[in-house]
Amino acid sequence: MLRESKADRTLRGNLLLASSTAVVSGITNVAGVVAFLAFTSNITGHVANLARHMVEQNFGEIIIFAIWLAMFFSGAFLATYIVRSYESKSYYKAHSIPIIIETVILLFVAIYGHNFYKETQTEREVVIAAILFAMGLQNSLVSTISGGLIKSSHLTGLFTDLGGDIADWMHAKKNVTEATRHKVYIRTTVLGFYFFGCLAGGYLFDLYDFAIFYFIPAILLTILYYDLSPLALHKVLRLFSRNKASKTS
Repeated sequence: MLRESKADRTLRGNLLLASSTAVVSGITNVAGVVAFLAFTSNITGHVANLARHMVEQNFGEIIIFAIWLAMFFSGAFLATYIVRSYESKSYYKAHSIPIIIETVILLFVAIYGHNFYKETQTEREVVIAAILFAMGLQNSLVSTISGGLIKSSHLTGLFTDLGGDIADWMHAKKNVTEATRHKVYIRTTVLGFYFFGCLAGGYLFDLYDFAIFYFIPAILLTILYYDLSPLALHKVLRLFSRNKASKTS
């Protein structure tokens, strides 16, 4: 999922990346709504709220929403900057570092929320800012890796692109290419797994409260492990074969 460049990506790799990150976005967004009454995987609603508070001259709220937007932007900026800095050395390193940062942030949210969160306004605002930064990281990373094909939580753009792709697929004058079919598969995968993540997030939050945030880093660690496991297995097998050869000699 993380070792390939956008030019070399396979349909299978894109589907795995799309499904796993969409589940993360769905769980995070629903958990944010239930726990903080705020969307935490996208900023569309926050932009509207910022405009409303500017009209009403609620300066405290203006500052908070501006900070939240800046945190999402900063996460997106950092992810792309890291990818551009390391992609010439290793695609896996370039793509995994933002995932590691996101994992650390969401693990902090899980530990703090489960053990120390007192539901104060300041805590709520800080935790939302941290989650938005993490989601900015993920959205930018996934979009950069896939060449803009995968957007793990931007469902407005997803429905727009999906509607256009299906129109191309069904139109009598349009020759359906393999690329068009792949786009439809990937976008419907994002939609389906995001919805599944939302359902799972709502159900699990009722059962486990803030402990649900432990599930999210676990999914991200699985993404990291998926690309490392073949390399680790290869090294173990090579070491085993060397030891066997040395014993026989």
